[in-house]
Amino acid sequence: MIRRTFITLLAVLPLGSCFAADDYLSYEPKGEAKGKHVVLLSGDEEYRSEESMPMLAKLLSERHGFKTTVLFSMDPDGTINPTKGDSLTHPEALDSADAIIMLIRFRKWNEETLAKFEAAMNRGVPIVALRTSTHAFSGIPKDSKYAGWNWNNEGGWGKKVLGETWVSHWGHHKFEATQAVIDEANAGNPVLHGVADVFGTSDVYEAYPSADAKILLRGRVLAGMTPDSVALDKVKVRASDKKEQPVNDPMMAIAWTREVKNDAGTVNKILATTMGAATDLTNEGLRRLVVNGLYWGLGLEVPAKADVTIVGDYQPTKYGFNEFRKGLKLNDLK
Repeated sequence: MIRRTFITLLAVLPLGSCFAADDYLSYEPKGEAKGKHVVLLSGDEEYRSEESMPMLAKLLSERHGFKTTVLFSMDPDGTINPTKGDSLTHPEALDSADAIIMLIRFRKWNEETLAKFEAAMNRGVPIVALRTSTHAFSGIPKDSKYAGWNWNNEGGWGKKVLGETWVSHWGHHKFEATQAVIDEANAGNPVLHGVADVFGTSDVYEAYPSADAKILLRGRVLAGMTPDSVALDKVKVRASDKKEQPVNDPMMAIAWTREVKNDAGTVNKILATTMGAATDLTNEGLRRLVVNGLYWGLGLEVPAKADVTIVGDYQPTKYGFNEFRKGLKLNDLK
């Protein structure tokens, strides 16, 4: 973890400004401030959360009046390195988090960082969790208080908190895209306000959320990688029970909400989606789902059609292992 010696000057910066420390980004709200601090956690080897989380932070600050802070996996020299699973920069930001948005994978943070994350959860902060957050932690030592969070320990943190862990790729990875279909049973849920035409080139995950989850979107597996591709007509063997099932009958859940009582007795409101690659978030409907989930989690009235216009330029790198931008620094993301 990188340590800094600096004085935070956020209080005197103009609204809408970005503060770049040595190892994190922070955006002050523009316009009418919501008085809420949203901390966004990046750190995955494959889906470019180091690019998508700053985009969402800028959007939430400029369009919706939230203070936002983005944390990263980083090398000691300040280079963003998604493969550095033991790193989360400036975990102190979690001490004042009112909500968390996250896309992380197989992290093995130190005890201090894990404790700050746990403390935020125990305060009852809402969590919006994307894609590989279902398998957020791996490699935490067996003698750690947090060893039970490892994804391969009965589903770990993902199963306990989000309602599902990693199971399998249900669509063919990089060949079969995802088209979201609103679950009719929950079509009136406020988190779906203005959400339409959700599409992503990441594939559908095999997922069976907990029985208490409200499924908002199901994923139609497409036979190609464009929105006009036809639905795939194919049978797969489920990793969960080795039974055959048509890939689209029923369609897998790809977005759901839960309200979960944590170990401290408070309640975390959860929006989880197995979509969320940086390229997926070029889709307006998916960005709106994330923004709506944040409003809902914070107990704020969900807009009828939230403004999710991207601030500045956003040309995300395609997902893939070892395909992240080498040498990336914070100034490249401001």
